[in-house]
Formats: sequence, structure tokens, C-alpha cells
Amino acid sequence: MRELFKIIRVSIHLIAIISFVASFSMGAPIQSRRETVIKFVVQIQRADYEGDRAALERLYNDLSPFADDKEFGARVRYWRGFAQWRRAINGFNDSTSPGELEQDIKRAVSEFEAAMTKDPGFVDAKAAAGSASGLLLFLYSANQTLAPEFKDPARQREAITKAIKYMNEAEAAEPENPRILWMLGPIRWNTPPERGGGEDKAIETIQKGLKAARARKGAVRDPLTPSWGEPELLMSLAYYYMARKTPDLAAAEQYARSALALVPYWHYVRDILIPQIEAAKSKRD
Repeated sequence: MRELFKIIRVSIHLIAIISFVASFSMGAPIQSRRETVIKFVVQIQRADYEGDRAALERLYNDLSPFADDKEFGARVRYWRGFAQWRRAINGFNDSTSPGELEQDIKRAVSEFEAAMTKDPGFVDAKAAAGSASGLLLFLYSANQTLAPEFKDPARQREAITKAIKYMNEAEAAEPENPRILWMLGPIRWNTPPERGGGEDKAIETIQKGLKAARARKGAVRDPLTPSWGEPELLMSLAYYYMARKTPDLAAAEQYARSALALVPYWHYVRDILIPQIEAAKSKRD
């Protein structure tokens, strides 16, 4: 009898959860829906910095009931894409299997494109779709470090076509957007100087983005509107100053610690980047 009551309590609990989620997708007050979505978005951003790929997957699913919300479905789609995009980026750092990375990135691109469909003027979604497509291009090109079967010229062409289209359109629409400038950094870094890229151009782009991010700080009032950027730009500067042909390790450490001051729980900066900089300093000394 005690076991029966236990089963009944569990069943009631599950029914309550299902009813709660369903109520939001079936017309709960908009403010209540927004508050719930905002909580998930805050958790997504923290899970990204913490490198918690399992949490990013869970939160991607938690946002599912709100994906087609008439009021803010485009933003929900963006943050679902963001969760998968950052899950993939963290996965590259953690040596995740190519198949799993591909699935994450494809989901990210799909969600960003869905956000653009709902809101054609959503430039952040377009830029993120371009950046995620660039990750697919890398995945399909870097067979020597990942898996030989992933090198596929046809998929490379598809990925690079999307990456170029989306990034060019996003940059043309909002050339001072700090998140777009952050995404352009690695493109400039990997482009030869004679074609407008190179180390100095990449650092200049990121510095411009950092200035823009600081100028806009606090300007965005809606938590569902993307406003991240400053910590990421500081992190990129730290990496570029460490990785350039003539490293500036003092600058690299300064930027890395500035990023960590903003986000003390950032797994990549704290546990990977700063130790790399310190190892480079020890080797130099």
C-alpha cells in the first residue's frame, strides 16, 4: 500500500509538471511566459561559460514549448540555437566526437535560420548562423585532426556559401555590432594580409568590437535581446596576443584576467587559456 501511494504521488507530480509546461504553450499570460524564458536564457549563458554541455542540451529542450510563441518566438529560437552553438564550441575544447559536434552545429544553424524566418531583421541571428556554418566548414575540412570520413567537398561548399552569405549580410546591416565583430575576428585571423586579413587586422577588429561593446553597455533592457560580447572579445584578444607570431604574453594575460574578472566561472579562460599563457611564459623564461 505504501508503494502504491508513492507511485500515485510521483504520478501527480509528473502531471503537474506537464500541465505547467502545457499552460505556457497554450496561452498563459505573456509576462509569465517571458519570465520563464528569461530564466532559461540566463541559465544557458551561465552553462556556456561553465562549459556544461549537458545543461546546454537540457535547456535547449526546456525552451521547446516556447519556440513558436507569437510574441517572442524569434528570440526563443535564437537562444535555442545559441545553446547548441556554444555546446559545439565547448565540445571542440573537450575533444567531443565529430558526429556529435555536427549534430549540435546543424541544430544551431537550423534554430538561427528559424529565428530569421520569424524576424527577417534579426541581424544577431543571421550572424550567428554564419558563424555556426563556419564551424561546419571547419568540421568538414579538418579531417586530419578529427575524422577522415568528415572531409567532404560538397558539404564544405554548402557550409562556406552559407557562412559567407550570412556574415556579409550581417556585417553590412550592423557593422558596429560587437558580437558580429567578435565573429569576424577569426575570419580575419585566418585570411592572408594580401586579402585584407592577418594578425593585426584580426586584433584591430576585436579591439573595435570591445570599444563598441563597452559603449553599448547597459543600453539593452530586454534580457531576450542579445547583448553579450565584452567578455568574449577580451578572451579573443588574450588568445590572439598569445598566438601571434611575436607573442605579447603580458597583454594576453591582462586580457584573459579581465575576461575572468567579468565571468569568474568561465571554464575555458580559467582552466584552459590562462594555463596556456602561463605555460608559454614559463617556456619563454
